[in-house]
Amino acid sequence: MKLAALQMRSVGGDPAANLARIEWAASEAAGKGATLLVTPELGITGYGAGEAIAVLAEPADGPIVRELQRISRQAGIAIIAGFAEREGSAVYNSAVHVDGDAHPTVYRKSHLYGDYERSLFTPSEPTTRLFEHRGVTCGMLICYDVEFPENVRRLALAGADAVIVPTALPAGWSGTFITEHMIQTRAFENQVFVAYINHCGSDALFSFAGLSRVASPDGQVLARANSADETLIFAEIDPKAFAISRADNAYLEDLRRILPDCSL
Repeated sequence: MKLAALQMRSVGGDPAANLARIEWAASEAAGKGATLLVTPELGITGYGAGEAIAVLAEPADGPIVRELQRISRQAGIAIIAGFAEREGSAVYNSAVHVDGDAHPTVYRKSHLYGDYERSLFTPSEPTTRLFEHRGVTCGMLICYDVEFPENVRRLALAGADAVIVPTALPAGWSGTFITEHMIQTRAFENQVFVAYINHCGSDALFSFAGLSRVASPDGQVLARANSADETLIFAEIDPKAFAISRADNAYLEDLRRILPDCSL
């Protein structure tokens, strides 16, 4: 499959503006042959929207997800987008995969980062959310989740070929380390693709690192963005092309030999 990723400059507190930007990107990406578009963490509400996030939060079958389905259907491309999901009194930091009229797949962030997120969201239990896209088994995590190796390993053991990670990584030395070293390591140690897609620029509360990238199972970077600009990047996701890497670095197979019931 051909994956497109939008490193995005979201407008805090303005879902309509952000959905319009995603619609533009979906059309552009589909026109270049992509079948899946990935956008950042809370890209629809804006990560730094603060207390407005509680007001903007919607259920998984609400207007935001229906609008994403419309965009997906009209552009002919599947979409992963971050939104604030409400279920009863709880608000989750969530990502949704839509593919036309097919039933959406929703993932809720389990590892909340810092006082800001913990003041706004309910953490989910770690979960394994997989979906099939053009013959590729994909799993989802959100931002800080990927910094815990057991989360990626759990998805890999469940059969994921690719792990999609919408993020809102802030600018700074630690963010640079994560993008330049950790993402490729997660891909290599689990022999999966990792798509790590960030915001760029600043909103009212945060400045973002940009540096979105897609890493392959051999630890190489297939596509990357710089630190500052809103842009679309593209990568071919073909697990068969990395069969040699998986054979030479058989971490999952060897782990199962040692711990046959291991599922994390």
